[in-house]
Amino acid sequence: MNTPPQVRIRTLTLPEPGDRTAPPAAGALDDGCLDDGERARADAFASPRARLRYVTAHLALRAVLAEYTGTDPARLRFGRDRPGGSDGRPRGRPVLLGFPQGPHFSLSHSHGLIMIAVATAPVGVDVQREPPPGTVDAMLPRLHPEEREGLLRLSPAGRTAAFTRLWTRKEAYLKGLGTGLARGPATDCLLEGARTPPPADWHLRHVPAPPGYAAATAVAHRAPRDSP
Repeated sequence: MNTPPQVRIRTLTLPEPGDRTAPPAAGALDDGCLDDGERARADAFASPRARLRYVTAHLALRAVLAEYTGTDPARLRFGRDRPGGSDGRPRGRPVLLGFPQGPHFSLSHSHGLIMIAVATAPVGVDVQREPPPGTVDAMLPRLHPEEREGLLRLSPAGRTAAFTRLWTRKEAYLKGLGTGLARGPATDCLLEGARTPPPADWHLRHVPAPPGYAAATAVAHRAPRDSP
C-alpha cells in the first residue's frame, strides 16, 4: 500500500482588534528569537496588525520546528533549497539549514488565520478567506482553460467557494514545488473532478478551515504507476 506522507497541521487565530477577552497572541510577545532578516521584514509592515500576524506566524513556526528537531527555537536558521537568481532574490522552498533530511514545512496566513504544515517530504500549505465575487471574475483569465470553464458553469455564489478551494490547492502545490506564482497559474489544472489529471507525484487534499475560508495541502508523493 503506497500511502502519501502524513502532513501535520498547526492552526492559529489572531484575536480580533479590540477583543480584550482573548489571550495575548504570540506575536505580541518578545520576538527576540527571530533572526535579523525576520525582524527587518516585520519592521517593514506599516500596519501593526500585519506586523503582529507576521511575528506570530514566524514565532509559531519556530516553536513547531523546535519540537521536531529538539533545537532551541532561537537557534534555528532558514534558507532556500535553490540558489538565488541574478536579482539576488532567494529561490525555492524554505528549508531548515543543518537538517538536510527535514522536517519539511510550509506556512500560510490569511486575514488572521495562520496554518503551518510539517511533513517528511516537500510540502505546501495554503489558507484563503473567500474573496469578493469581483476578485474571482478578475482572476478567471489567469486560470487553466478547464478550470475557467468549470467555474463559469457555477452560480456566482458557488463559483466563489469553488474558486477559493481551487486557489488553495494551486497555491499549496506551487509552494510545494518551490516556484510560487513564477510558475503560471494556468500551467496546471487543479480543479476537482476535471478531465485533465492532477500533477503526478503530488498528493493534494483539502483540510478543515473555519466558515468562509478554504485550506489545502500538497505533499510530494510518488504514486505507483500502472504496469504497461
